[in-house]
Formats: sequence, structure tokens, C-alpha cells
Amino acid sequence: MDYRETVAYMYSQLPMFHRIGKAAYKDNLNNANALDKLCGFPHRNYFTIHVAGTNGKGSVSHMLASVLHTAGYKTGLFTSPHLEDFRERIRINGTMISEESVIDFISKFKNELEELKPSFFEMTSALAFEYFSKKDVDIAVIETGLGGRLDSTNIITPELSIVTNIGFDHTEILGDTLAKIAAEKAGIIKPGIPVAVGESHPKTEQVFKNFAVQNGSPIIFADNVYSSEILENTNLNIKIEVKKKGEEGSNIYDLDLPGIYQQRNICTVLAAIDILNKRNFIVTPENIEKGLKNASGNTGLKGRWQVLSQIPLVICDTGHNPDGISWVVNQISQLTFGKLHFIFGVVNDKDLSHILPLLPVDAEYYFTRADIPRAMDENELMQGAKIAGLKGKAYSSVSFALETAKKNAKANDLIFIGCSTFVVADALR
Repeated sequence: MDYRETVAYMYSQLPMFHRIGKAAYKDNLNNANALDKLCGFPHRNYFTIHVAGTNGKGSVSHMLASVLHTAGYKTGLFTSPHLEDFRERIRINGTMISEESVIDFISKFKNELEELKPSFFEMTSALAFEYFSKKDVDIAVIETGLGGRLDSTNIITPELSIVTNIGFDHTEILGDTLAKIAAEKAGIIKPGIPVAVGESHPKTEQVFKNFAVQNGSPIIFADNVYSSEILENTNLNIKIEVKKKGEEGSNIYDLDLPGIYQQRNICTVLAAIDILNKRNFIVTPENIEKGLKNASGNTGLKGRWQVLSQIPLVICDTGHNPDGISWVVNQISQLTFGKLHFIFGVVNDKDLSHILPLLPVDAEYYFTRADIPRAMDENELMQGAKIAGLKGKAYSSVSFALETAKKNAKANDLIFIGCSTFVVADALR
């Protein structure tokens, strides 16, 4: 098989959560461990950092990878989902895995994969772990796919565990309270391994403390160590002042990831780096400054407050749960524009009652569906949105919606594409 045929095989043969939902989720680590044994336990050949969380885990993973790369470490990065190319999920120093490496892995283990019947994510995790070992990385930043305790990445023993924050998402799998969700995310905490938690939320803080005590793991909450303030924000860069509690002065960082939610993510990154430096890694202040300034450029991160066009201004963002959408809507409200054209789609298991009240009522909506089986029908979405006071029309594809919005928009208008990773992915394609 060539690369196109190989990816098509993976999509057709391996259950994929992001396409079909809960049916693809495996509630144990049996396949992950079997694939790990099959590949020779490759993740044991390099250091790892494990990152979980409801929002921010992708940004934190990419920023950390950029800083470590800048510090001279050959750095692997495993994230999900991808937006345009499957190979975005697996990178070394920002460079995507080669097509040949994907083909070789599937060809080598095709018989075993058909016997084990792993999920798409289980297979992808195994591919990433083996690829990083083959390429002799020094360290790999590993992002969980969903949850933590039963995530197929949770077979590693990292140098550091990170949980960015806790919010409501995938409640049908992870639980319907913040405490239950936190317990699933805290499942990545390993005995004796330090853990950095992004936010000390009153409903989840004790959960993490209990897990840390049970495992004998040192724990810090980033917002108890660092505070941050946005000094300047454009749609291309953001300048953030960060103060470390108990120390004089502050540091100012320029980020090429301009979402205002990076204000909290940067504190998590800095807390993580403090721990790494105590564990005999060497990351200088200059490495941090340069790595954060070029995080997107170094790692290829897309879809985080990404500007696609200037006239009219077209921005996309993958924020798709209540917490993420709230940050995005807040940032939209800080911009000056004529009219807001909002291209909006969701997956069919999304609870609209938690999302629709967050959206601006004065926008023109382009209700659409991404090109995946799990997408909610655009007409069903439009009817639900009407009840919430949102006005607009239904469009059968993201490309049709975007094309129409561009025709309707004046030069000083804003076109925003979001509330779904998959809608953003279709727009980027």
C-alpha cells in the first residue's frame, strides 16, 4: 500500500473515536500493553512527559516541545487529533513523521493489528512510541487522547505528569461532575513522579492532592506559583507578563499563539519547566523565551486562534467545550469589526444546552457539518440554535458555508470558524 492507501486502511479498519464516538473507546489498557510488548516496549528508551486535561493540553504540549527543542533536546511530540494530515500527530523537532514510516509500521504489524483489533488511537500511540525510539529522541511530550486513567498512552512512566485544567467534556465516558473527571485525568499520576496541575479549582484540588499522596508524588498547582497578565494582544502575537510568587520582578514573554487562554497555559508550562530543571534537565530562561516566541513555528500547531485571512478578517479556533468556547467568545468580544459571521458546527453527541447560551446572539450564523459520520446534521443544529435566539441558515458543508460567508462579508467584518475541531479541519483543508 502507498501512504494514501495505508491511511485509508487505518480509517476503515480501526475504530476511531473522533469519527464514530464512544463505540471506539476502549475501557482498558489491554491492547495498549499488547502493542507495547509487540513493539519491544519502545517508550522505555527515552524520557517522556505526560500531559492530560480538558482544555489547554495541546497548547501546553506544543509549547513545552518547542522550549525543549530550543534547549537542544531532540524532542518527540505526540498529539491528537490532526487537522489536515494524519502525520501531524507525530513529530520530532517539529517535523512530521515520514509517510514511509507510517507505511512500514502498518505493513510490519498488519497481521497482528487485524488479530488484536485495536482502536485507531491505540495503534497510533504504538506507532508514535516506536517511531520516537527508532529516531533516538531524548524526550517526548505525550498528550493523552481522552481522559487519562484508561488512555492508551497511560502505559508510560514519565519524568513529569501534567494536568492542565478540568472542565466538562466527554461526560458520558469520564463522568458528570468535575471531581469524577478530575479522578480520570489524575489517573496519569505515577508513583514517585512529580505532577504539575494547571489550576487549583475548589471542586478538583483535593482529588489531585489525594492521588498525589497515594502515589507519593510531589504536586504543585501552577496558579499557586505563577500569575500572569496580558500586556498586548494582536491576532498574530500576544505579550504576557508573568510573575513568580515570592520573587521580585517579572518576565515578559511574546507568544506566537495569540489566544487569550494562553495566559493560563503559560503558567502551567513554566511550572513544568521548573520541575524538569530540578530533574537534571537544563532549560535556560533564554530557551524559554525563544521557545515560547516560536512555539507555533517550531511545532506546526494550527487551529488555536489562527488567522486565515486579513480582509475580511477570518479566524478559526478549535475550542469546542463550554470552557474553551467561553474563552473564544470573550476574545471575539474584544475585537473591533463590523459584523460577525459565525461558521458553526458540532458533533452529534454534543449537549447544545451547555453551548448555545454562550454564543453571541448578534452574529449571522452559518450552521454546517464537518465531513465526518459523527457530525450533527446542519438543519437539526439550526433548529436547536433558533430556540436559543441564534439566527442564520444551514449549509451542507464547511467549504460551502465559508464560501458564502466570504461573499457576504464586508472588508471590516469578522468571519469566525469554530466550536468543533472537525469544522476547523475542513476549513483549513
